[in-house]
Amino acid sequence: MGAVEFLGDAGAAREASSALRGPRPLFALVMSHTRTCEIPGISAAGASPAAMAITPAADAEYIRYGRCRSVRGVPMSPGGLPTPALITRAALEAGRIPSMAISAGAARAPEMPHLDAGLPVGEDISRRPAMSAETVSLALRRGEDAGRHASEVAGCVIIGESVPGGTTTALGVMRALGVPARVSSSMPENPTALKGRAVGAALARLRAGHGAREALAEAGDPMLAFVCAMAAAASRESGVVLAGGTQMLAALMLSRRICAPREGAVAVATTSYVARDASANFSEVAAAESIPAISVDPGLASSRVAGLRAFAAGHAKEGAGAGGAAAAAVLGRGVGASSLCALAEAEYARALSHRD
Repeated sequence: MGAVEFLGDAGAAREASSALRGPRPLFALVMSHTRTCEIPGISAAGASPAAMAITPAADAEYIRYGRCRSVRGVPMSPGGLPTPALITRAALEAGRIPSMAISAGAARAPEMPHLDAGLPVGEDISRRPAMSAETVSLALRRGEDAGRHASEVAGCVIIGESVPGGTTTALGVMRALGVPARVSSSMPENPTALKGRAVGAALARLRAGHGAREALAEAGDPMLAFVCAMAAAASRESGVVLAGGTQMLAALMLSRRICAPREGAVAVATTSYVARDASANFSEVAAAESIPAISVDPGLASSRVAGLRAFAAGHAKEGAGAGGAAAAAVLGRGVGASSLCALAEAEYARALSHRD
């Protein structure tokens, strides 16, 4: 297999990727929080439940500055592995791609300039609906505004996410839409039973004949509501790449059902670690839903750094837009795929020098 693969609707993915070669790309990290991440053992996007609430802000700060302001050092998993934002920053810096951050229901604001959509955090879907219908409507309006404005300044809008627990809410939405999806995990041992119980509780509350908005309100999170509208609005004037794995598949499915994006203008880009994850079915869902999808192998399996090799071994796999940023650098800005590992290693060394 090559470093870059086109999956799902492969022809449309190749065509959509051409937008990455155009002028004025822009990367936007959408930060959000779902209290679903507080279910013990369901997420490793932070060293503790309290740290998970800070992770999106810390990811945004790291992508922007190469160091964090909300926490000391670099955001880490419970096993001490670095945030995927390290890969994102390395790719964006190499490709000279500007970035911005948006809070769409984040638990904590980053200590940097950013846009705030004014949304509450998402609830634990195992206990209660993720959002009210009013919050969903607000998120859709704010997402549409953000997408429209982004397309005014960018020829290609690359949208990443940082949402601890977000694969579970993505699973909830896709299952509520009738899609037999399996989602990836930030842990090498995917806690599928935990996720299934949380999603089952949410689906049991849905009424027969529910629509996509109801599925989103019951089982989703604020990022999914915001991004599905942002992507559709941006697609009317620009190319759009949803930078993420199974969460962004859910965002595009919602966008098609609620917001009517321009046909063929939106693709999903992820790392090969998600695309080849045997506990998930990214490629199968992309094919069944005719979703243009791009997979990039950052080559970390051969890294000299154990913390980076761990990505290829199933830890983290994706997050903070890592796969989409890598795709933008390689397909759009002339960065060699074979150099991604060395770039990540150099960024890792810089991160360690700033950890204190």
